[in-house]
Amino acid sequence: MKVKKQKDAVLETDRLLLRQMNEDDFENARRFLADPEVMYAYEHGFDDQEVRDWIANNQRRYREDGFGLWLMMDKKTGQSIGDCGITWQKVNETPVLEIGYHLEKGKWHQGYAIEAAKACKAYAFDILGADRVTSIIRDTNSASQKVAIRNDMKPVEMIIKSYRGYTMPHLVYEITREQYEADQKKNQKKKRV
Repeated sequence: MKVKKQKDAVLETDRLLLRQMNEDDFENARRFLADPEVMYAYEHGFDDQEVRDWIANNQRRYREDGFGLWLMMDKKTGQSIGDCGITWQKVNETPVLEIGYHLEKGKWHQGYAIEAAKACKAYAFDILGADRVTSIIRDTNSASQKVAIRNDMKPVEMIIKSYRGYTMPHLVYEITREQYEADQKKNQKKKRV
């Protein structure tokens, strides 16, 4: 997958534009962040202040890291449908680049999460020069685990995260640069045949 840019987009796929969030995106972000089903990994839907904090935290990431979670825009409708991007997380005190995503319920099971996650994986390796990329997923979130597997990641370990007094097992999915480059070569050979 090629990483393309158009207008204010950081990434572009066949159906999506991923762009930086700004203060005017409160309602866009609130539509999915306030939904407890979408945000069940956090054990609650976000209130208005948590939505504002989410946007501000990602704006800080853009400034400090050059990346973060980006608003996912449906190119056909121009509407936001979730977020997806790359953030620094810790696995056993080691910083790792993680692909994360949240998608409005009405857009589940339509391939948007994997489309955005694959673009973020390409960005992490091709633009950021990552050695490895992870997705850290609750052990009960089978839909997100399937996205990670379709993104050529493999489970490598289980960690425990605590949030709001809840202790939650999480699976760490990973793909290394070596695996990514081997997959790229394999896909190029398929295209030539």
